[in-house]
Amino acid sequence: LVSFVGVLVIACPCALGLATPTAIIVGVGKGAREGILIKDAATLEKLHKVDIVMLDKTGTVTYGKPKLINVSNLDNDQISILATLENKSEHPIAHAVLNYSKEKNLPLKTFSEFESIKGKGIKGIVNGVEYFAGSIRLIEDLKLSFDTTELNQFTLEGKTPVALMTKEKVLGFVAIADSIKEESKKAVADLHKLGIRTVMLTGDNKNTANYIAKEVGIDEVMAEILPEDKLVKIKEFQSQGKVVAMTGDGVNDAPALAQADVGIAMGTGTDVAIESAGITLLGGDISKLVKAIKLSKITMRGIKQNLFWAFFYNIVGIPLAAGAFYPFFGWLLSPVFAGMAMALSSVSVVSNSLRIRSMKL
Repeated sequence: LVSFVGVLVIACPCALGLATPTAIIVGVGKGAREGILIKDAATLEKLHKVDIVMLDKTGTVTYGKPKLINVSNLDNDQISILATLENKSEHPIAHAVLNYSKEKNLPLKTFSEFESIKGKGIKGIVNGVEYFAGSIRLIEDLKLSFDTTELNQFTLEGKTPVALMTKEKVLGFVAIADSIKEESKKAVADLHKLGIRTVMLTGDNKNTANYIAKEVGIDEVMAEILPEDKLVKIKEFQSQGKVVAMTGDGVNDAPALAQADVGIAMGTGTDVAIESAGITLLGGDISKLVKAIKLSKITMRGIKQNLFWAFFYNIVGIPLAAGAFYPFFGWLLSPVFAGMAMALSSVSVVSNSLRIRSMKL
């Protein structure tokens, strides 16, 4: 009877039931204190397996607060037209044009038939004339001849060109520069130390993207791409068995964030991006991405340790309580000590989980 009661007590699966949820709860709480909001346990679990981190450029690697630096061949009236078109866009580059026009006290004009040309630019009718504003790719699509020497020079300096054009000719362009986040270079270096490959995805000019990537130390660059191209690249890596994390902040990043194994949104980004992601980094601090991955690894290690101790108590305690050693050594576990061991196993698991809270990321 003593053996039977002892077995019933020591076999209580309390520690096993606590092993995973306690570590997850502490891990999610630790993340929140560090400015890392984690939607669910599955996201935290997947993060420690990540092989590749894909990064959007504007608002993720850079601050997403670009400024208009240069104006080429555009008078104030044409800049006003450009600002009028950009007024309907939510892209940070549009904000740079609008801020410049406000500083120059240039009024916005009346326009009609606004249309966004995905990944390339915008168009609209101002004063009865159809205007286009956008990238070099849009110039190429309209088959306009244009001397790109000066434009290419700006891109080599890391600036983003935005041209104003009609169907007949390119009127001129502005060059916009966005500062690299101070923490981006260290974050990428820390990802490399964790054995994680980095890829930057952007619809921006190839020269501009390569300049930013070289400054930060990013492994691979995909530039001048459309939002759906980001999906294709993510699926390509996933088909190779890679676990992919996507980091972005814009509306056009939402499909890629949803497709990735782990979607990570900047807290300074759009609501759509945040809703599509499993993790949100408050303040748009990319260094918290590295902390999130370290937190995932620590949490998963804690779960494994918890499971070890939970099984250890049962593996040792059950045979002892059942009297397996009694014929040889006279050992028999009292139900009182079995109860203490069962309680101790639960305390060990909870205590080990609480250690995560004090660990440095």
